[in-house]
Amino acid sequence: MTGPKPSRRVFLRNSAVAAVGTASLASVPNAFAAGTDSIRVGVIGCGGRGTGAAENICEAAGQDHNVTIHALGDVFEGQANLAADRLSKNSKVGEKFDVSPDRVFSGFDAYKDVIDACDLIILATPPGFRPLHIEAAVKAGKNIFTEKPVAVDGTGIRKVLAAAEEAKKKGLAIVAGTQRRHQTGYIESMEKIRSGEAIGDVITARVFWNQGNIWVRPRQPGMDDMAYQLHNWYHFLWLCGDHIVEQHVHNLDVARWAFGDMVPSSCVGMGGQQVNTAEGFGQSYDHFAVDYAFEDGRHVMSMCRQIDGCAKDVSEYIVGHKGTAHLMPGNYNLAGQRLRSRGEVNPYVNEHINLLKSIAEGQPINELERVAHSTLMAIMGRDSAYTGKELTWDEALNSPLDTFPTNLEWGPRPDIVIPKPGITDYV
Repeated sequence: MTGPKPSRRVFLRNSAVAAVGTASLASVPNAFAAGTDSIRVGVIGCGGRGTGAAENICEAAGQDHNVTIHALGDVFEGQANLAADRLSKNSKVGEKFDVSPDRVFSGFDAYKDVIDACDLIILATPPGFRPLHIEAAVKAGKNIFTEKPVAVDGTGIRKVLAAAEEAKKKGLAIVAGTQRRHQTGYIESMEKIRSGEAIGDVITARVFWNQGNIWVRPRQPGMDDMAYQLHNWYHFLWLCGDHIVEQHVHNLDVARWAFGDMVPSSCVGMGGQQVNTAEGFGQSYDHFAVDYAFEDGRHVMSMCRQIDGCAKDVSEYIVGHKGTAHLMPGNYNLAGQRLRSRGEVNPYVNEHINLLKSIAEGQPINELERVAHSTLMAIMGRDSAYTGKELTWDEALNSPLDTFPTNLEWGPRPDIVIPKPGITDYV
């Protein structure tokens, strides 16, 4: 590990300033002025999304920010090494790849080594690890790009919300992978929706992520329970949170955006594992439907499904008293008028452009509370469907459910339990 660079000193100075209650960064010199100080980026979670985010931040940096991919960490040694090999050959990363073999870390504690070695942390593990990694990165005073969702249960959300407050005090920048918030067409559409120009007053919303089956990874020879669940992480509650949390959170976040980022007061959900009952699907439900109620009387109707051979729809319908906006990436229809955007920038790149710009200008973005609220909206819908109960926001937030293992170690895991409405009691 190399010695501290100017960027590290500025991070520490920001933290010290925040600690004495003067958190304004306006007077702090630009930590990452164009072409000067280096930002050492660490990637925790070296699957497709982690390596993709590493490519995205390098593309976002361009010639304006001196960014290097400095360290990699994954629970699986082979995955970390594979990511190092792929990124070293990635033309969009190019000379920004600066990971020596001694900065490729593996194991359950790999995240600690990556955080220690770097200035900005990309979090792209399965979501169940997110609260642990966010806490550690914020405690260390590091800026963060975190994939969504940021937790899989109420216990994790409480940890993330506490970290969000600590990050504000330290003046840290945190951008989340709810990329529609950084997509030009969505931003321009929402400006027209929120102003009342497009559809009048927003009165309700319908949001959908209905698709065919997602991947299932079979157990490989020699895998114990822990290794298999990490390998096939999408289908275990403690790792994924189910697809309403891991995937449908995008659409729920758009609904909250249209509602001025209000949170629902209660919800009633239903769902089940009706078709995808093979062993590899683990605890995953294959469909959910949730009615979210808000204190002002408005509702959001939510549906998500992963079943082959069924109707597909991944979009949001925002209903106003003068018409309906139908939104999906690249296609924005506002009450019958197609939005002609100023031009789409790849939102996966744009979220990193905005993150780096906020750091360089000393005005750090902090999206952590917002994405935590959208994640909790998904969690409360899932738990309502799992239990068959009407749930309030406070019940979801204060739920004692904690799915994360007490001890992270290789070996056996408890038998999985598929939730049954009317019988399961998770809250």
